[in-house]
Amino acid sequence: MSQLVYLSIAYGISELLLMILKHSKTGAVKTRRDKGSMIFLWLMITLGFCSGFILSKHTNQFWAGFGFPLIVAGLIIRWIAILQLGKSFTVDVAITNSAILKTDGIYKRIRHPSYFGIILVIVGFSMTMSSIYSFLVLVVPVTAAVLYRINVEEELLINEFGKTYLDYKANTKKLIPGIY
Repeated sequence: MSQLVYLSIAYGISELLLMILKHSKTGAVKTRRDKGSMIFLWLMITLGFCSGFILSKHTNQFWAGFGFPLIVAGLIIRWIAILQLGKSFTVDVAITNSAILKTDGIYKRIRHPSYFGIILVIVGFSMTMSSIYSFLVLVVPVTAAVLYRINVEEELLINEFGKTYLDYKANTKKLIPGIY
């Protein structure tokens, strides 16, 4: 269980650093419409982790065997998405002055790979907690927050990029490659 706690702390610190370092700067932002989605997402992740650990059983090696690879895969996917967006990436829903619509690389098949990565991380952590209750209090609220944030973000992207984004949206999946 201690490895799981350390891994979740490391994940939390990496997300906190992202929030500090990649928050859109006032002078560099063309449009910002977060609608409270960042606070909602952080709140759901924090409450989900706290509740999940409280409700978890001792780590079951069988489930941990599936959970840890999902965590690693989610982190890799998230960071590939962030690195491919480069200067256009911000933790708040904003369009920077230098933003372009990214439609290649990992974004060729999925519109929101960074959020897909978060969901994989959260599902992985919940699996390592070895409790259906931990799964429910972690995955369900975080997924709801991610879906809300995606809706906020897509509204902004449609307003900013218009038909170009609508065409891109028609040819890619929202969150899960090949499925949704």
